[in-house]
Amino acid sequence: MHLPPFTGAAEWLNTEPLGPADLGGRVVLVNFWTLTCINWLRQEPYVRAWSQAYRDDGLVVVGVHTPEFGFEHDVEWVRRAVAARSIDYPVAVDNDYAIWSAFDNHYWPALYFADTGGVIRDEHFGEGRYEQSEQMLQQLLGIDRAPVPVHGLGPEAEADWNNLRTPETYLGFSRGVHFASPNGPALDERRAYHLPEGLGLNQWALAGEWTIGAESVVVDRAGGSIAFRFHARDAHLVLAPGAGGSIPFRVLLDGTPPGPSHGDDVDADGHGVLHDGRLYQLVRQDGTVRERTLEVTFDEPGAAAYAFTFG
Repeated sequence: MHLPPFTGAAEWLNTEPLGPADLGGRVVLVNFWTLTCINWLRQEPYVRAWSQAYRDDGLVVVGVHTPEFGFEHDVEWVRRAVAARSIDYPVAVDNDYAIWSAFDNHYWPALYFADTGGVIRDEHFGEGRYEQSEQMLQQLLGIDRAPVPVHGLGPEAEADWNNLRTPETYLGFSRGVHFASPNGPALDERRAYHLPEGLGLNQWALAGEWTIGAESVVVDRAGGSIAFRFHARDAHLVLAPGAGGSIPFRVLLDGTPPGPSHGDDVDADGHGVLHDGRLYQLVRQDGTVRERTLEVTFDEPGAAAYAFTFG
């Protein structure tokens, strides 16, 4: 298969639109991503390092941002993600899935490796396989050197796979599972919810007034909270603000402030602020990883929560 043209992008970041003439004679690495994807976040330090290490050898990395959630169509959120991750290679904003469809892609993240003739020589879906991917780049570039050192920080750090016992969990009713508030969910309807007496592993529940929509659950009144019983080193929550702007929130672990187990987006007392639509790291367990109950309470209405992810 030859590299399809990158036509149909809503916008390009870090570059003018790229066509076949711009990529001819270059090795091209195409990276499909979406800004809230924890798997992409953990892969990104490698792609970023390869772009910087091999661009003078003839490598061009092209990021293709194809949104999973509705709010990810907002180019401003994509632009902020590019800045936050220090991405300096070209990024096509693929809001209409035009490039995704041209590649017949089905995954975030996805890597496609094309040689100087534009022939796709390799592909990889998901995290991992970094050494083999870098070897493929070197082979296509005709070079042989030591691999680039990579060390992911914050949400970019590799997962603690040995202690990861909780899967990604969507909250909207189209894909939501393991909802444990008494009396079940009311769909597309504002309603008061309560936490059960206890949560089983990988169950979640709401307290306060919420609306459960297809993609997300939305806080309708200040003081609404969401709780999740998980077993993992890291806990993340994909959030987007309402029209009102920034929304303060508080994170508790087993009913107390997280202390040294706080994530990048909260302090030791559990305080954080929802500014941007993105993934927020709420917990990074300090010391022995064990089963915990996470509770997030929002001080203002309007916050939309889409999915929990773990690492």
